[in-house]
Amino acid sequence: MNISLENKHAIVCGSSQGIGRAAAIELASLGATVTLIANIEDELKQVCAELSKKFSQQHDYICADFSKPEELKMQVEKYVIGKTIHILINNTGGPKGGPITEAKQEEFVSTFTMHLLCNHILVQAVLDGMKKEKYGRIINIISTSVKQPIKGLGVSNTIRAAVANWAKTLAGEVARFGITVNNILPGSTETQRQRSLFDIKAEREKKSLEEIKAEAIAEIPMTRFASPEEIANAIAFLASPAAAYITGINLPVDGGRTGNL
Repeated sequence: MNISLENKHAIVCGSSQGIGRAAAIELASLGATVTLIANIEDELKQVCAELSKKFSQQHDYICADFSKPEELKMQVEKYVIGKTIHILINNTGGPKGGPITEAKQEEFVSTFTMHLLCNHILVQAVLDGMKKEKYGRIINIISTSVKQPIKGLGVSNTIRAAVANWAKTLAGEVARFGITVNNILPGSTETQRQRSLFDIKAEREKKSLEEIKAEAIAEIPMTRFASPEEIANAIAFLASPAAAYITGINLPVDGGRTGNL
């Protein structure tokens, strides 16, 4: 099975920490040159230095704010001039939790902008190069809420579903060029975002953090949270030549938590 990513160039969003960082490391370990994207330059420099120390490729980064899509568009379009990007990992931190009945209009707008619009900007910037190479892997890190809405994440549930349908539509349009488009749906994963959501839920429900964690684990057949590296393994496979005939799917990586097929 060919999972080598030698001579492939990947852009990994949200790669200064969590799932994005783990994905960048895994793709680099398979031979890809990686360009990191996040909005805190010091963290980007740290991850980039780590990649360069471990792997022989020349890795770099773009410091960009996904709340400013026009600036992102200019930065990425300028960056890809003379380059071919073979792999795009769309990954953006989710919005704060809360019931949908309490969500403000601007929360929907800002989340739609950071997730769907920025994904679209990035795809349009790299698509021509993928077509020319007849090799493209667009992988969106979404949520299991695409299959089963998660209580207390009203805005996220709404926008994640929009991203999933955008991706499915895109997959059908670009498949003939050797480009695949797939969605990874992480379950509960040991990341900074999960810790933040647990803290908010503990405060809202007047419970201890340990109680909130125990309740979450009780819903997972494998009785534990995922590590970012386990999500990254699935990302890396879908990015590889071995996954050339897999497109337009939602792949839960959730320890069996999602209650439907």
